[in-house]
Amino acid sequence: MTESFSILGAWSVCRRNITLYSKTWKLNLLPNFFEPVFLLLGIGLGLGFYVTQVGGIPYPIFLAPGLVAMAAMNGASFETTYNVYVRMNYDRVYDAMIATPLSETEIVMGEILWAVIRSVIYGGAFLLMTYLFGFIPSGWGVLSILAVALVGYFFATMGIVFSCTVPTIDLFSFYYTLFLTPLYIFSDTFFPIRERLGETWMWVAEATPLFHGVRLIRSLCLGELSFVLWWDLAYLILIGLFFNWIA
Repeated sequence: MTESFSILGAWSVCRRNITLYSKTWKLNLLPNFFEPVFLLLGIGLGLGFYVTQVGGIPYPIFLAPGLVAMAAMNGASFETTYNVYVRMNYDRVYDAMIATPLSETEIVMGEILWAVIRSVIYGGAFLLMTYLFGFIPSGWGVLSILAVALVGYFFATMGIVFSCTVPTIDLFSFYYTLFLTPLYIFSDTFFPIRERLGETWMWVAEATPLFHGVRLIRSLCLGELSFVLWWDLAYLILIGLFFNWIA
């Protein structure tokens, strides 16, 4: 039998999370929001005093888009790892949901939708901060919020797949330490991969998701649009849909 799915069903799951978040948003938003802000201030304005330019771009302007992508990744990842796992295995929220007319597909899509919204909250808030700092020189930067949502979608689908396969919550430390941390260090976030590590490492970077999100957001913020951005879009959308299907 084909499982039922409706947009309203998925939205009801998402709306539940929005309602809960509205009661605790101050405690949830501030830690995730201020992490990239502190990185921007500490590295961009601190190290940026000594490293004035990277590839002809002022270092804080080079750094800021990477931190926006990182904020989107963190927002979606935390929501679809720890929070989904707790709702699934400890609070048994999904057991209650599945006893209603909601289908499993609607529950999964509702959680992905909420994770995307959360990534847009974090990434969008930081994007606004970078604009106020004057680190977005191009008018194309306004479209970066769509790229933030796309990054959030990719990591939301990947996070749910991981949460549904790990046997214990302790294994999330491996996901964050051995996967997410190397991503934001070696994804053109803090330094240009091609300039520093050469073409060989560029092939490795091209295979990783955050690299495409960083390049997409940075290109929009700088107004440097090129054909390679279609590859970034295709990577995030197609592989995101693949993980969505698995989820």
